[in-house]
Amino acid sequence: MSNLAKVVGWVDDRFPLTSTWKTHISEYYAPKNFNFWYYFGSLAMLVLVIQLVTGIFLTMNYKPDARYAFASVEYIMRDVNYGWLIRYMHSTGASMFFVVVYLHMVRGLMYGSYRKPRELVWMIGMGIYLCLMGEAFMGYLLPWGQMSYWGAQVIISLFDAISPPLALWIRGDYVVSDATLNRFFAFHVIALPLVLVGLVLVHIVALHEVGSNNPDGIEIKKNKDPKTGIPLDGINFHPYYTVKDLVGVSVFLAIFSAVVFFAPEMGGYFLEANNFIPADPMKTPPHIAPVWYFTPFYAILRAVPQKQLGVLAMGAAVVIFLALPWLDRGIVKSIRYRGNLYKTAFGIFIVSFLILGYMGTQDPNLWYVNPVSRICSITYFLFFLAMPIYTRLDKTRQVPDRVTE
Repeated sequence: MSNLAKVVGWVDDRFPLTSTWKTHISEYYAPKNFNFWYYFGSLAMLVLVIQLVTGIFLTMNYKPDARYAFASVEYIMRDVNYGWLIRYMHSTGASMFFVVVYLHMVRGLMYGSYRKPRELVWMIGMGIYLCLMGEAFMGYLLPWGQMSYWGAQVIISLFDAISPPLALWIRGDYVVSDATLNRFFAFHVIALPLVLVGLVLVHIVALHEVGSNNPDGIEIKKNKDPKTGIPLDGINFHPYYTVKDLVGVSVFLAIFSAVVFFAPEMGGYFLEANNFIPADPMKTPPHIAPVWYFTPFYAILRAVPQKQLGVLAMGAAVVIFLALPWLDRGIVKSIRYRGNLYKTAFGIFIVSFLILGYMGTQDPNLWYVNPVSRICSITYFLFFLAMPIYTRLDKTRQVPDRVTE
């Protein structure tokens, strides 16, 4: 027996190292027909690691103080060795995190990954999404630029419509101030990352308990080899999908690097021009808008004339995803075998979401912004609220007994 085997054996006697490796990686059988859409789960984990590592290095030189926060960011950008690279990786990583998470969610909608027996997996995933939104919002204030300050001022003021004491607790003061900055720093650096990592681990464990979905929406555990008990349509996650994921990782890192080195501001969508100006409580920017990944929900908020109802609509637009497993009454899971009703509704929903995202970046005084936002908000909610009807009436195709290549 080699020394390495002895060490592994010693660890296995005290910790389930080998059994965990087998359960979740080498002997976890995934459907053999995964396609392009199944890259984004592993890419989300990659971006999480990038954000955690770059965040640690940024905190080494960042000062969570209203007097020095902006200057400390400038110091990181100008004087810290490769500080500009770390900061741009972190800011780009924030946007790329939402890109891969949104595409991951689209995959779930396409192939019915929220359907039985994966309801809990979907709900935990939505918990990750909500935590990610909180993490991004808290981190957005930390550079202490104009858009950071006034964006936080506007968003936190929305909580006044729900509960003024809650808004006061979030700010830690009657206005966005040094107390708010310290509070957000603590949540962004310690509290929410711990919750996020914990939810990701629980998400993976829950997924591996019920098994992965696939583009056909077929449960591979129903067709097992009678002798070995291995799914006939399954293959080992390692080495087959770990190697395949490396291809996706390589392409993603090439795109990520291109953005970091050549277009870190991405035309003002990743880093706004106003955020390169120190926060000034006495000077309000002419147009305050959140970062692009919040703009669809911000557009829904602005589309409702009454403030309290707007806040409720914005919250409902996010929370309603949790109800998907019970709203969908379709016979089949995958969009491959659904009829035209679902495909049309899904297409309208995606278009509405993209238009809402664009409307959220525009000046609300433009004549077309509010009418278009209201129409798209209605179609957005109709996708969910009418789902029990059109999924039941939809004419579906026969699902094969085995997965297709």
